[in-house]
Amino acid sequence: MSQTSIVLVHAHAIFREGLRHNLASLPEYRIIGEAINGQQAIQLVDYNNPDLVLMDVDLPGVNGLEVARAIKRNHPHVGITLLAPLLDGQQVVRAIRAGVANYVLRNISWELLLLSLRRVQRGDYPINDLVMSLPEVASQVLTDFRQMAVDEDTQSIYSPLSPRELQVLELIAAGQTNKEIAVQLDISNQTVKNHVSSILRKLAVNDRTQAVVYALRRGWIKVGMPGE
Repeated sequence: MSQTSIVLVHAHAIFREGLRHNLASLPEYRIIGEAINGQQAIQLVDYNNPDLVLMDVDLPGVNGLEVARAIKRNHPHVGITLLAPLLDGQQVVRAIRAGVANYVLRNISWELLLLSLRRVQRGDYPINDLVMSLPEVASQVLTDFRQMAVDEDTQSIYSPLSPRELQVLELIAAGQTNKEIAVQLDISNQTVKNHVSSILRKLAVNDRTQAVVYALRRGWIKVGMPGE
């Protein structure tokens, strides 16, 4: 069984030790680095290219949101989980815009944290569940994306994406996970991840949602009604 590589980022050694102890007990995970601040985290990810980053939002120096944004800019495939002290709607919106896949409270149970990490492994974005559960967050996300669409300069109607990448993006827009896309297109899950990374890099966006909004705005993809 292939292992999922993880970088842990937290200022407090005791907290990191607890995470390391629990994750190291599972054969599916391999901890390849630990950082105590944002700068260390960025350097570790640049050097080790992990699958996942589990990071506290309150870091000395550069905070977790800025670190996440920097990581996703250069490593769009990395799934980032942020640990936060409380559920802050504005912070959730900023996390979504930074490309964070998962936003959980520090007091989350180990079982629920593990379930959410496994979803991120599959290419899911559990942070989107918060949008559905918190009306104020949903409203702010919609406002931000509408403003983003208005503020963008009109760009070329010609897509920089390949036909296969556009196909993948349309399936993302239809709500399919990486695994579902792989089955439908008869390709491997890793190939889907590679396509998604390429899409985010070419469009210079942080996450799948922004890529879909970007492409829909320009008419590169269409989302039909169910059954169409």
